Amino acid sequence: MKANLGYLYLLSPLHTGGTSQEGNIVGIAREVHTDLPYLPSSTIRGRLRAATPDNLRNNLWGNTLEDVTNGEDENLKQGKLWVGDAFILWFPVPSLSHGVVWITSPFLLRRWLRLVNPTWESDRQLTIPSVGSFSAGNQKNLYLKDAIFDKESLTEWTEGDWKEYIPRGNEETETISNVLVISDEDCQVLIQSSLWRQVKIKLDNEKKVDGGFRYEEAIPPETVMFFPWGKNTIVNGTSQQLIQSLKENVLAKQNCWQFGGQESLGRGFVELWSN
Repeated sequence: MKANLGYLYLLSPLHTGGTSQEGNIVGIAREVHTDLPYLPSSTIRGRLRAATPDNLRNNLWGNTLEDVTNGEDENLKQGKLWVGDAFILWFPVPSLSHGVVWITSPFLLRRWLRLVNPTWESDRQLTIPSVGSFSAGNQKNLYLKDAIFDKESLTEWTEGDWKEYIPRGNEETETISNVLVISDEDCQVLIQSSLWRQVKIKLDNEKKVDGGFRYEEAIPPETVMFFPWGKNTIVNGTSQQLIQSLKENVLAKQNCWQFGGQESLGRGFVELWSN
């Protein structure tokens, strides 16, 4: 599958919109099959559409119901570009032994590589690293949250190799220094236990506690995510012009964007770029 790839480097916690509330926990959007957090494509598309110049907006993203009711168009029309969901690629986890370690898994890498490899030359094709590949080597045990990885289970991942798996095109990714590939099962557990959580207490008019409290989840800062985007199948012969139009008139105009909920609280600031 060939598609353009957009990347998000989170600068603040990202609340992707609650899909459920279990007890006193306000959850965020999660994939059905993995239960991992993701950013819905509708959120990305809506933000990109709002940032698109008026003279290009309907051409790239389609018209709206308001355009039809106002008599400007007879029918709703499909836009010429599509945007996919944003998935986690690298996730930061606190470590007592190594500061911060960005983790990924064979599953997370595989669905990124099936989009990346078709766009690269044959001599740059990447494969899935073995579980236990660690940029800091195997000189001592690795402590991640409540998990302990014995040094015997780790293998050295040289800088020249692991940096190929870090998306290029933005200076923020240079922050990433310690990276680790772990099993899909361990990765899922560590991501769930390392989500950013904030306690909210309900107050009455006199600023006294009114009722209970709730936890709100978010994807933590420094996470790296990716999303595919491209032209719809209805477009013929102008695909490159459409892609360039989005890059030059929308993506190139600003690096820092804001997605998701709780914008007034400073949530959802990200660096966005596309390769």
